[in-house]
Amino acid sequence: MQGGNTVQIKAIRGFSDILSPETTRWKSLEDRAREVLEGFGFSEIRIPILEQSELFSRGIGEGTDIVEKEMYTFTDRGGDLITMRPEATASVVRAYLEHKMYATDPVAKLYSIGPMFRHERPQKGRLRQFHQINAEVFGISQPAIDAEVMAIVMHYLAGVDAARCVLQINSLGCSRCRLPFKEKLRVFLKDHLPQLCEDCRRRMDQNPLRSFDCKVQGCREVMTKAPLISDDLCAECAEHFSAVRDYLELLEMSYEVNPMMVRGLDYYTKTTFEVIADGLGAQNTVAAGGRYDGLVTALGGPDIPGIGFAVGMERLLLIVPDEGLSSGPSLFIAALGKEPQREAFRISYTLNRAAVRTMTDYEGRGLKAQMRRADKSGARYVLILGEDEQRAGKAILRDMADGRQEEIPLPSICERLVGKIRGEIL
Repeated sequence: MQGGNTVQIKAIRGFSDILSPETTRWKSLEDRAREVLEGFGFSEIRIPILEQSELFSRGIGEGTDIVEKEMYTFTDRGGDLITMRPEATASVVRAYLEHKMYATDPVAKLYSIGPMFRHERPQKGRLRQFHQINAEVFGISQPAIDAEVMAIVMHYLAGVDAARCVLQINSLGCSRCRLPFKEKLRVFLKDHLPQLCEDCRRRMDQNPLRSFDCKVQGCREVMTKAPLISDDLCAECAEHFSAVRDYLELLEMSYEVNPMMVRGLDYYTKTTFEVIADGLGAQNTVAAGGRYDGLVTALGGPDIPGIGFAVGMERLLLIVPDEGLSSGPSLFIAALGKEPQREAFRISYTLNRAAVRTMTDYEGRGLKAQMRRADKSGARYVLILGEDEQRAGKAILRDMADGRQEEIPLPSICERLVGKIRGEIL
């Protein structure tokens, strides 16, 4: 207590409230994601926010920034070490194994939408609680599915009018070609040790690939001269990557090969990809994913391949237009007088039940005050109903876009309004 006043409690730094009308934009993007993914045969899965910490240290990798620095990990009252999920793929794999989904059919297409948690510096489009659309495919090793997954991402982004998105792809190879490449990369990094940041030096032995993703300018300059794994792919990985590109071209998908692209998670193998968007600054990746053929085995399951992606909701919202996503009502009823207010109450309830979002005034204010509220609400139409109109058996419908008015008979008013407004929405 200070001076008799209770100190106001605010949201934790990096955790944000999402308020109306912004929630309407979120819902629109989520609904479109469900429509697209379910159209391609994906089923929704809802995974818990808390998991055993071992799931992420084994799945993501001990040497990753996420596990080393960013996870919200704590010991619960039972003494178990638990973590708020920093990403979804490991959790989906855990559910896939725990419920033995592979026993019925090893091929599964699953998607999830929800919050993730990482203790990192809050930045534009990335908070400590952030949200992702995730999709995973299990049981298909053929390169066609790699191309299809990337095409689905681009189809979704185009469908929500995401601006200026570019698909970048690479191959990280498999264990057969990656192990000798890592050794070659270590030799290169040791030759440039004085120019590397502390993190790259520390990770050089355990996870040298992470140097490609370092944002420190000195390291970025060094890595422009580094050997590339694309030059060391084994025959199988080279053939797989060539086939992926062929399938993308079959679908007439434009893409760029970025041989320096790596992902921040250890489980990726072969195909990896990112979708880069203009207007997001240095953190310009709006979607990313890749193949993780060894992850199911690493988490105790059979040898089942997988591939998936994640779309960052916060970053996506920065590049999609908000036209047509108003959360306001379609209709505002301005009623003047006791009996018109009763009728407005009935009409409003009936229209809302018919999925025509309607507001009315409960306070009995004057017409000017109600029209100001209608204008502020963003309603396309205002229905004006006073005592004179009620006696005449009609109401006046005003189009707020152009000011035109028409009379609507009261006996059929709900049916007429539903037909007119829902017809325009559809």
